[in-house]
Amino acid sequence: MTLKLWTFLFVGVTFAGYLVIAWMSRVRDTTGFYVAGRGVPAAANGRATAADWMSAASFISMAGLVSTMGYAGGMYLMGWTGGYVLLALLLAPYLRKFGHYTVPDFVGDRYESNFARLVAVVCAIFVSFTYVAGQMRGVGIVFSRFLEVDVNVGVAIGMAIVFTYATLGGMKGITWTQVVQYWVLITAFLIPAIAISFKLTGNPVPQIGMGGRLLEDGASLLGKLDQLHAELGFASYTEPFTGGWNKLNVFCVTLALMAGTAGLPHVIVRFYTVKSVRAARWSAFWALFFIALLYLTAPATAAFARYYMIQSLHGQARADLPTWFESWERTGLILWLDDGDDRVAYHGAAAGAEARNEIFRSGKLSSSELGAIRVQHQEWLDSGGSAGSDGRETMTELGLSGPDRDIIVLATPEMAELADWIIALVAAGGLAAALSTASGLLLVISSSVAHDLYYRIINPRASEGRRLLVGRVVIGFAVVVAGLLGIFPPGFVSQVVAFAFGLAAASFFPAIVLGIFSKRIGTVPAVSGMICGIGFTASYIIGSVYLGMPDWCFGIGPQGIGTIGMLINFAVTLSLTPMTSAPSESVRRMIDSIHEPEGAGPAVVIEVAPEG
Repeated sequence: MTLKLWTFLFVGVTFAGYLVIAWMSRVRDTTGFYVAGRGVPAAANGRATAADWMSAASFISMAGLVSTMGYAGGMYLMGWTGGYVLLALLLAPYLRKFGHYTVPDFVGDRYESNFARLVAVVCAIFVSFTYVAGQMRGVGIVFSRFLEVDVNVGVAIGMAIVFTYATLGGMKGITWTQVVQYWVLITAFLIPAIAISFKLTGNPVPQIGMGGRLLEDGASLLGKLDQLHAELGFASYTEPFTGGWNKLNVFCVTLALMAGTAGLPHVIVRFYTVKSVRAARWSAFWALFFIALLYLTAPATAAFARYYMIQSLHGQARADLPTWFESWERTGLILWLDDGDDRVAYHGAAAGAEARNEIFRSGKLSSSELGAIRVQHQEWLDSGGSAGSDGRETMTELGLSGPDRDIIVLATPEMAELADWIIALVAAGGLAAALSTASGLLLVISSSVAHDLYYRIINPRASEGRRLLVGRVVIGFAVVVAGLLGIFPPGFVSQVVAFAFGLAAASFFPAIVLGIFSKRIGTVPAVSGMICGIGFTASYIIGSVYLGMPDWCFGIGPQGIGTIGMLINFAVTLSLTPMTSAPSESVRRMIDSIHEPEGAGPAVVIEVAPEG
């Protein structure tokens, strides 16, 4: 069969499976819709959590970042994995003991204020929409290449699938769909990595193969990469803290990703779906195990991709370019700007600038031809491309443009000339990763509006059926907005996701940590901290990314500014606490109760009457 037929087969079978599960898991009450009836087994919840958390950024974009950034790309591995450990050990058991449905629920009841709940709702929606933009972008990329449809059409198909199984089954349907999606995505990630490792080094274990020797010439794979980088003007692949990724930025991005993971509403809500605190702890263990299978393989996939891309492109004439390049070139996600010699030159920014100057001096190209190249490059940038900020991020003929980092993992099996069925399986895995996280995020948006805003603030007397209807209608609106963000993405997948993590770190993490471990923090300090934290972080990201604002805060980039926003949140909250009154006695009893061992007594949950 052809690649397209294999892709249609894998994507069709998996999508049909998702819809069947949604139909079989359809719910008629809010407990099933928001927390899957609190009856999900720990191991199954671990797989669902892993699928929910390992988004398109993990599957599609993370290895691409490591591949293009080298050593600095490890901050995504450290930040996301370390953040999950932080969530599992520090927060999840206490939040499960608290009960309820959502993070705004915890914030509203812990801080005895519907205004605090409203602020948390706004933060949850803002973070979730930022995050879901990356997922829909990933869906569009996969459809664009493998089913050869327009990116916008691919996004629309993804919207329809997510809307169907999210509205039918709610959290129950999403949970069991995510269990299946985990097996799809992990199989799709591991099989190519194992095959490529064996093909390059003779060792089927990717982690060992990455540090092994190439069958071709006996050289070390990482040593060969460093050698190629030196010859082509790139910084060393294994050298730390090069270009714009100095120690401060690497530290800030890693910490923002860690704290953001521990504050992400769609991940936290997964621990509300199990039967007990003990089950929450075990589901955290299983999730970390399932996540590690992919995260410990990603650096090897990144190194293999980097090696293949350099070897298959540098110095090739147009007629000799590999078929994978031509296939992806049609999507517009990789661009070659010819300098007139009809050969691809893959080199670093400094070498590219020197080559460009030599071409200008030689007069090989006329001024009109140079102008056309500049126009082409600007169009590529306007469509979402990135010229890169250090020597490792630029793949180009003239040092002007490069491949979209979101295509690296998806294109690697084609670079390695693996079987068509493996390439198609990777497409299905990328879709599973994007859709699993998108569905979780859409449910967070739905629960934030339907439960926390509509039921807890606007209409506390709403019936069960009315609340379910509102929740499903909100998912419909959220899917449309998510689709528009996928069609007009604010950046490449991992960059957008990193922004979401920074916003979560600056808003939710301090409020949750202080709410659990301090009985002195009251309403005004907590709300003020959240507003200041997310306000600073969002304005810095928007100013830096879209308004041309320089990185004035100690040179920290927008992906790491969530760390500063988090510190501002903590500082504002703690500095205002001595000036304000302590929480009520019922809140202090609630905090004591969630610290008691399981079985010592249920958490004391307070209900806040509507203000006014």
